[in-house]
Amino acid sequence: MQGKGAVHRADNLLEPPAAADLVTLGAGERPRFWVTIDTEEDFDWAAPFARSGYRLDSVLALAGCQAYFERSGVCPIYLVDWPIVGDDRAVAILGPARAAGRCEIGAQLHPWVTPPHDEEVSERNSYAGNLPTELQRAKMTALRDAIRDRFGAAPTVYRAGRYGLGPDTAAMLADLGFRCDTSVRSGFDYRAGHGPDYRRAPLHPWWVETDGRPALLEIPVTTVFGGLFGRRAGALYHRTAQKRKSKAAAALARLGIVERIALTPEGIPAERACRAIDIALRARLPVLNFSFHSPSLQPGNTPYVRTEADLARFYRWWDVVLEHLARRGVEPTTAADIVAMAERHRRAA
Repeated sequence: MQGKGAVHRADNLLEPPAAADLVTLGAGERPRFWVTIDTEEDFDWAAPFARSGYRLDSVLALAGCQAYFERSGVCPIYLVDWPIVGDDRAVAILGPARAAGRCEIGAQLHPWVTPPHDEEVSERNSYAGNLPTELQRAKMTALRDAIRDRFGAAPTVYRAGRYGLGPDTAAMLADLGFRCDTSVRSGFDYRAGHGPDYRRAPLHPWWVETDGRPALLEIPVTTVFGGLFGRRAGALYHRTAQKRKSKAAAALARLGIVERIALTPEGIPAERACRAIDIALRARLPVLNFSFHSPSLQPGNTPYVRTEADLARFYRWWDVVLEHLARRGVEPTTAADIVAMAERHRRAA
């Protein structure tokens, strides 16, 4: 990777960086990929948010997930939230793997289940970035400390649940010892539910300076746009979505004119994911950031895995995608390696 220009000066992850501030591939360098897992409680995605009433049945499925990625030579990062940290089974499964260097543990903040419980539970407040600054900081601190105490190391990677960043998040993360954030979901717009707008966010990582604190590295979740319109596909997609012509957007995708493809096994067929990988490689992205939700590891928790057959397809998806990545020469990486590479090139810039 090669950092270009000065570090982005805005103390706000919601502001797109200048092109010169992106972390890009250097001459002779190869892209890497990273598997990030939103490791969380089981709850009804269609129901209102609630502090209680969730389940943790899918926790035991973490063992099979970790075994699969170990066999595949991948070191995933589990972005754990408050209920997961409090579950002894999760600690017993993931703790030894973390200690052995076979996985990493990061933080994912679901504010509605994370203390202190000083806010009203609502859709707007499900985005942590909408909370008062000190309450957001208190929840981040509680989660960081609980992860440190339960897993033996403080997390350095953060993801806001529902991708809910706020204007003060970067500074708070830097204060709390986090080195990178992976909350930006490029190409998505959550304003209809009181969330952030990431339509203009880049796919390349970038550094964010935080007023004298250590710089924070943003590693966005990878979503690419493809189709006959090429680089203009994103703009056309968003214009269609703004007009709420969901059927028209679906038709455009079926016709191959424009499509939005996230790097996830949840709702994205393997062949489309492989096509997205090829698009990302042509764009010379230094990091391909895959993601999914841990409740999908057990049938019945998410819309994506309803049956045992769906779960078998979930793992076959990874078989196909990992084979395609290997064929294209894209190797797995870790958060620590991403930050170290970005730091080296930043110093050399």
